[in-house]
Amino acid sequence: MSTLANPIPNTTTSIVVGKNARRRHYGTHIFLTVMAIMWLIPLVWALFTALRPKADTDKFGYFSFGGSFNFDNFITAWTQGGFSKYLLNSVLITVPSVLGTLLFASMMAFAVSRVSWKFNITLLIMFTAGNLLPPQVLAAPLFEMFKHLTLPYSFSDSGNLLNTYISVIAVDTAFQIGFCTFVLSNYMKALSSDLTEAALVDGAGIWRQYWNIILPLCRPALAALGTLEVIFIYNDFFWPLLFIQSGDRLPITTAINNLQGEFLSNYNLLAAGATITVIPTLIIYLVLQRQFVAGLTLGSSKG
Repeated sequence: MSTLANPIPNTTTSIVVGKNARRRHYGTHIFLTVMAIMWLIPLVWALFTALRPKADTDKFGYFSFGGSFNFDNFITAWTQGGFSKYLLNSVLITVPSVLGTLLFASMMAFAVSRVSWKFNITLLIMFTAGNLLPPQVLAAPLFEMFKHLTLPYSFSDSGNLLNTYISVIAVDTAFQIGFCTFVLSNYMKALSSDLTEAALVDGAGIWRQYWNIILPLCRPALAALGTLEVIFIYNDFFWPLLFIQSGDRLPITTAINNLQGEFLSNYNLLAAGATITVIPTLIIYLVLQRQFVAGLTLGSSKG
């Protein structure tokens, strides 16, 4: 009579494997904690400097906790720097740029990922390769193009597209479409092809497949990209400074220049101004944090 041999589990090996896994787990947490602290140190230090009066900093130094703490620097920076006006300018540039980028990138991603045609892979490679081109290379050609390009209802006093929001919005949108197209195309490829095939059988055209079926399923990815694009475009300093010459039309990232003195810089005031510029992006990230994380992790386990 034969009996089935039940193998005895090797408890020593299981304990060793468990210990190694816990060590790797602890190591990951330690690494992430150290990186988070390194990223937070500049922000905390700027906030610490912004809350101190310049007189106390001159008296006790930057590395001392002596003196008082108040919000006078924030009030002075907001009024002296004209942040309310420049914040509105940033909104007028950021919102159309982000919406245009997501709209055109989603269209292009749908064309290269859900439609089979001759040049879909070629166009996707071209859009992706465009991200490798430094923006400064195209600064002079774009400046000359906007200088000689006019519109019937231009908002510029000179009649061309310089010194207008249109030039900044167009360039920001063009430079961000490549990255968003690459991300959205990979996301759309993970969606089942049965969705569009069933819609095609029911008589739905290309536009209806894109707008009513695929685009609603891409909301997590669009939310994640929207959060990133708001941060990228809002913090952009180069293009507005290049195309806009009028000081009252510059975005909030350039308003810090108004806080610098001719011969002496108040770094406490500059720290307060820099902290003010960071607050809108922090609010947007906190509001869309759940969608941002969902958009980055959804579909990560698919093969």
